[in-house]
Amino acid sequence: MIPVVTAAEAARMDQGASDPVDVLMDRAGLAVALEAADMGMAYGSRVVVLCGPGNNGGDGYVAARYLRRRGVDVRVEALADPKTEAARHAADAARTAGVPIGPLSPPGRADLIIDAIFGGGFRRGLPAAIRDWMDTVLPVLAVDVPTGVDPDTGAATDGSFAARRTVTFGGLKRAHLAAPEICGLVTVADIGLAEGDPVLRVVEDADADRPSRAWNAHKWSAGSVLTVGGSEGMVGAAVMAGRAALHFGAGAVGVASAQPQAVATLAPELLTYPLEDVDRLMDRYDVVLVGPGLGDLFDIVAQVMRSADKVVVDADALRSLDALTGSTAELVITPHAGEFGRLSDEDPGSEGARRLAEAIGGVVLLKGWPTFVTDGGTPWAIVSGGAELATIGTGDVLAGMTAALWARGLSPLEAARSAAHWHGVAAADLAQQSTVTADRLASHVGRWSGV
Repeated sequence: MIPVVTAAEAARMDQGASDPVDVLMDRAGLAVALEAADMGMAYGSRVVVLCGPGNNGGDGYVAARYLRRRGVDVRVEALADPKTEAARHAADAARTAGVPIGPLSPPGRADLIIDAIFGGGFRRGLPAAIRDWMDTVLPVLAVDVPTGVDPDTGAATDGSFAARRTVTFGGLKRAHLAAPEICGLVTVADIGLAEGDPVLRVVEDADADRPSRAWNAHKWSAGSVLTVGGSEGMVGAAVMAGRAALHFGAGAVGVASAQPQAVATLAPELLTYPLEDVDRLMDRYDVVLVGPGLGDLFDIVAQVMRSADKVVVDADALRSLDALTGSTAELVITPHAGEFGRLSDEDPGSEGARRLAEAIGGVVLLKGWPTFVTDGGTPWAIVSGGAELATIGTGDVLAGMTAALWARGLSPLEAARSAAHWHGVAAADLAQQSTVTADRLASHVGRWSGV
């Protein structure tokens, strides 16, 4: 889990650290220098470090000193003299190590720009002296947050550096998730800061469980999922959801559809039923997934909500908040931003998702980038997927995966969190081989099922 903290909380973490500021600064500067080395900066490379007057600038002075030791042709251009004691010591140490330090000048030749001007300490009002540097086409490595970016919102109303990479410390800021095109690839360096109180948690592999099967498992004990949907012209959505559930480890998957013969033809591995059989099937399946390709068959949604114990609500079933709040079933709902707008007056973000989860008494999996998952507590952010998922049907695959993990024994929150993470991982992997389509992804996710 990677915590996401506000700028104010990050400052509190700095103040609460057990190590002195100069020790923390040395570790931070070393992390920046190592990132620069990973970007190819070695003996003879030309690096310009732009330093501000605060501790972000201090990190830059330290990075310059370490790069100088590596043989890099590095110089510091300072916006202003250091104002903190730790930054002054860092500047003195860099100068002693042979790093040239001078005032900010117009951009020149370089292989890399290190932006250590303001970082997370930026609020508003950019000095005119840095404008030309912000327009550079040279690669930029930012320290903490690219200068000009609000660390809490990702907004850059007055312009900003556009970093290829960013090194931050102790945890992510909201800006790293809200403005990936500005922050680039973000590395979180552990420099010994105090533990913070996160506003979000970013999911890592270790947070995304996949239950193992008992050695004596059979198809009905390994987790069973019933998908309800697939009206005329939309059978494919129910099939994709069902196939994804099966490939992601459910032992038995059925589809109740208005066109059961079409489902059987497309996916003979799935059990098929007519919609009128839904009531009698409720007790047979562990989890019911309702909505993929359902169309306007809203009576079926009410029927499922009355009879099922565990329901994943997706796509066309997400038409009415009354239907969700009036149900006694455990719920996981999987809206995208547009569907979320029909269910809530909140903005479709982490806080809006949290409040909707409270309203329905269930789990909200809000699809997007990042994807947010919450049961009303601190939301989880999933960043494993990317633009390759912007194609029809991939949401049906995710719903099927979520239902499968819930049926296999995870809690609804764990199932939604884990499914969203591995959905993104599988899509990113598939994108390296071919175009991501829902039919390919529904099969490909099986590599990460844990079965």
